[in-house]
Amino acid sequence: MRAEGVTRTPAVRTAVVWDALRAVLAELAGATGREALGIVDAGGGTGGFAVPLAALGHTVTVVDPSPDSLAALERRAKERGVVVRGLQGDAADLGELLSPGHADLVLCHSVLEYVEDPVGALAAMAGLLRPGGAVSVLAANPVAAAIHRALAGQFDEARAALSDPLGSWGDRDPTPRRFTGETLTGLLGAAGLVAGPVHGVRVFADLVPSRLVDGEPGAAEALVALEEAASSHPVLRDIATQLHVVGRRPSA
Repeated sequence: MRAEGVTRTPAVRTAVVWDALRAVLAELAGATGREALGIVDAGGGTGGFAVPLAALGHTVTVVDPSPDSLAALERRAKERGVVVRGLQGDAADLGELLSPGHADLVLCHSVLEYVEDPVGALAAMAGLLRPGGAVSVLAANPVAAAIHRALAGQFDEARAALSDPLGSWGDRDPTPRRFTGETLTGLLGAAGLVAGPVHGVRVFADLVPSRLVDGEPGAAEALVALEEAASSHPVLRDIATQLHVVGRRPSA
């Protein structure tokens, strides 16, 4: 059964990620014999993932550089009736803020795009893991950026996103860098983690007008099912707005 607050639409945009997280959590619980796992959400902001995970009974710590986001996290957790620990800091600070072996799972969602050293950030996250633990990485995809700029009529920017080594479409691009699936897999390997399969997130969700989803009974659920089917399609996953991959710390 899917937990309330985790899969309820309008969570169309995150349904694929939650599917992957549920599988990882179940596997880690089975391997450790512990239902309550230690989770760190690096750059977790206002707790969009952290609070539902805490509601499932896990011990969750959010590390984020923004005091405003941490204050909003505290309010959200209080409204949900759960406790989430909030620490102010950057991904590079993880090793100083938390002890090695602190976590079974680390979330790295929409973080690598903004850090100066993606491999160093992932290595710091890997250092928090217990043997057999996992890092969930979610990052922006340059191919999707090109598609979205082209649909907006910005054809030069679309071409720039495809040719730029960082996947940026120009000086006004709010996202400093983007990653292909191959690049993410390589970064995880360089950080000492074993990468799993790459899945596409928001293949169609960002392209379908909201009126087609909000105004039709059952449309949101159907779109979630389509997203789940497309997430592992060998062609469609590569045009998704974001790419998701789980890296594992070897057990031995």
